[in-house]
Amino acid sequence: MYRLRLFAIRHARTFEWIYKCVERAMVSLDPVFAKIGYNRVERPIALVEKGVKTLLFDCKMCGQCVLSSTGMSCPMNCPKQLRNGPCGGVRPGEYCEVKPDMKCVWALAWDGASRMRDGGDKIKEVLPPVEHTLRGSSSWLRVSREIAAKERQARDAARETLAQAFPEARKNEPSAAPLAAEPPNAINRDLKK
Repeated sequence: MYRLRLFAIRHARTFEWIYKCVERAMVSLDPVFAKIGYNRVERPIALVEKGVKTLLFDCKMCGQCVLSSTGMSCPMNCPKQLRNGPCGGVRPGEYCEVKPDMKCVWALAWDGASRMRDGGDKIKEVLPPVEHTLRGSSSWLRVSREIAAKERQARDAARETLAQAFPEARKNEPSAAPLAAEPPNAINRDLKK
């Protein structure tokens, strides 16, 4: 496991790209997940996530994954579980104070972050403490759901702005500045006529 973890850090840029692809795929599947129900897809996605991330990153499934901002080095592997940088006991050669045969997770994180294209500066951001109630849940699903919700809000805000910009048009012809999206079956129904 430790060798695979080091491999992931050495190839942080590649894993950053893979992470973004997985994120985009999950966001695009948001309508499917919403239709099925997020509660129903949580367990299977968490199992897949656990399998992949445990193998590659020695993931502890905290439910609040920060691999993309810590150079693909999971801070939960730190014996002290520090989320915002190393402790004061890093030994010479960047070895851990508690586990002397293991490199400091945060020294590895800085190395991985320096190799990343977009995530390099994220390591400087202060992370919130771990919320233990999320342990074992899928952070992939949570992040994709949040991104999809933001995208929906942005689309709705644009639609609202258009409708407010042309109030007279809305009074005379509501379809000229629509506030609501057309249901998918309405478009097909009009084409059949």
